[in-house]
Amino acid sequence: MNKVKLGFAICGSFCNMARSIDQLENLVKLGYDVLPIMSFNAYSLDTKFGKAKDFIEKIENLTSKHILNSLTEVEPIGPKGLTDIMIICPCTGNTLGKICHAISDTPVTLAVKSHLRVKKPLVVALASNDALGASFKNVSKIMNTKHIYMVPLSQDDCISKPNSLVAHFDLVPDTIDQALQGKQIQPVFRSVE
Repeated sequence: MNKVKLGFAICGSFCNMARSIDQLENLVKLGYDVLPIMSFNAYSLDTKFGKAKDFIEKIENLTSKHILNSLTEVEPIGPKGLTDIMIICPCTGNTLGKICHAISDTPVTLAVKSHLRVKKPLVVALASNDALGASFKNVSKIMNTKHIYMVPLSQDDCISKPNSLVAHFDLVPDTIDQALQGKQIQPVFRSVE
């Protein structure tokens, strides 16, 4: 039996980078053949949450693959059948907006476009401080787009950041499993425990 080929795209929600990489490691242990993809910012920026080179090294060691980080590297994903399913983890509000408006000017957004053109499932693990604000129209639009599935979300700090939503990263494997069956894991919006 062939392993499921999983595109794992990482955007610059830097405060969620460690949780994202934890899920990538978990998916490798579960037997997925993970193809790593990083946005320009995630691949190149150092922040208080860590250095880009350290994240790159960890991801490439976990997957035993070079991270796709340019437009030319990701464009063949769909036509060459490089992925069976793809996840953006974490997905920023900026990336979500670009996907909703068919803008494919980053490695992640072009990877998504290439992947979706062959009607394969996309999973979105959103992490956005503005998801319940101006970006909510994009959340609504993406949830009503064929072949796209959401990792369940909660407000992460409703007092200090009332418009913020963050995916339940621990539900990434279950969401992928359901998406492979053409199902959206429910409930999508959850209370904080």
